[in-house]
Amino acid sequence: MLVLLLLCTSGLLLRGDAQDQAALWRGNDRSGRCQYTFSVPSPTEASCPQTGGPEVEGLKARLSLLEVLVSRLTGGDTGVPQGATVRDQTELHQSLNRVTGERNLLQGEKERLEQELEGLQRRMEEMRRETERLRNRPCPLQTPAMPPSPPLQDSGLTRPAGGSRPSHLIARPNRQGDSSSLRDSAWQTGPQGFQELKAEVTEVPAPDGSEENTGCGDVVSVGEPVTHRKADTIAGKYGVWMQDPEAVSPYGPNMIWRIDTIGSDVRQLYGYEDMEQLTKGFPSKVLLLPELVESTGSTLYRGSLYYQRRRSRSLIRFDLASESIAARRELPHAGFHGQFPYSWGGYTDIDLSVDEQGLWAVYSSSKAKGAIVISQLDPNSLEVKRSWETSIRKNSVANSFIICGKLYTVASYTSPDTTINYIYDTRTSQGKSVAIPFKNKYRYNSMIDYNLAQRKLFAWDNFHMVSYDLRLGRQE
Repeated sequence: MLVLLLLCTSGLLLRGDAQDQAALWRGNDRSGRCQYTFSVPSPTEASCPQTGGPEVEGLKARLSLLEVLVSRLTGGDTGVPQGATVRDQTELHQSLNRVTGERNLLQGEKERLEQELEGLQRRMEEMRRETERLRNRPCPLQTPAMPPSPPLQDSGLTRPAGGSRPSHLIARPNRQGDSSSLRDSAWQTGPQGFQELKAEVTEVPAPDGSEENTGCGDVVSVGEPVTHRKADTIAGKYGVWMQDPEAVSPYGPNMIWRIDTIGSDVRQLYGYEDMEQLTKGFPSKVLLLPELVESTGSTLYRGSLYYQRRRSRSLIRFDLASESIAARRELPHAGFHGQFPYSWGGYTDIDLSVDEQGLWAVYSSSKAKGAIVISQLDPNSLEVKRSWETSIRKNSVANSFIICGKLYTVASYTSPDTTINYIYDTRTSQGKSVAIPFKNKYRYNSMIDYNLAQRKLFAWDNFHMVSYDLRLGRQE
């Protein structure tokens, strides 16, 4: 029996004298512990390399690569040299910290810009109110004893001797200071305020009491506002209420409809059986519209709601019976979402209305340089049948309505005592300035429309739904 005694002493390497004898190695492993290796030559091999051979080295290399991959996947430390992995992790952490910091900076910038936007909106509202106050200051009255001026030559675009402008063509300057419009000869020689170039102020005869309100002449007078209901929430500061003049089943002719237009998600249409139920404030029907509503320009006609889709020039016909979209069409070249609103703002770029002659759209475009454009629409397809371009700027008037194919504009939305100051007749393609008294009882009138069913004006004045009686003259 061969007995070997192994001693951890002087660190010497013991081996046999001959090449065929057994050999003993001593050394420390990676943890510092003493390790001995004993080898005996194989009878079939001439030699056995002490380094382990290329197979072992290849296995170690593959093992090292595997450990690196595992470390990258798990993010841990395997105990083997991983300089490249640590460096990659460091770079990733630095990139993550940098992206997180940039995100925080952008979030803070976003909040700051939102606060500035709210401040600017408040300032714009204050400036708009101040502008209205200045515009409604009393102006010097013309001397009534002066004889009427003779008609001007060349459609009213020439001046009398002396170079002074005729008094009936004096108008307020353009509030927005549109320099491009000043270069246009048609605007330069005519008023940039609220009357047409060819118009002359016409006095409307007072009613004699024998006339019935069944004609289709010009509006003679507007009655005092009658309040029917006040909105319950802030969403009702602006809105639109209406009645279908040709109601279709399942809804009756007395049905009143209303939309509150404050907010970014305006799609609720409230229905009331009649005016009494509206006054009590309990809707009998609430419809959810498939597309968001833009502003206060909606109207009802033949069982459909017509409205402008939010942030677009698209018009939508919503069938009340089937509660689905029956037609959709863009109004060509029309401004939208604040490009050409009325003077009170509110994204009132497109105003739809119904009268004795059908469905109308009042709007403007870049081609018209901000002047009011009137288009008659096909109520089924929403296609434009015919258009008229006026010479009155849309942002110089507070609102408008159409009766018997004639456009009427209101001078102010805040003044308690203002006027209907302009009429444009689509039948003759002529306009004229008038001064028919009109009252804004609650001093913030955001919607005025003609209600053909009752032959009255419906308006939304600072949370309040009001109506006005009308008296029309005989058709000339």
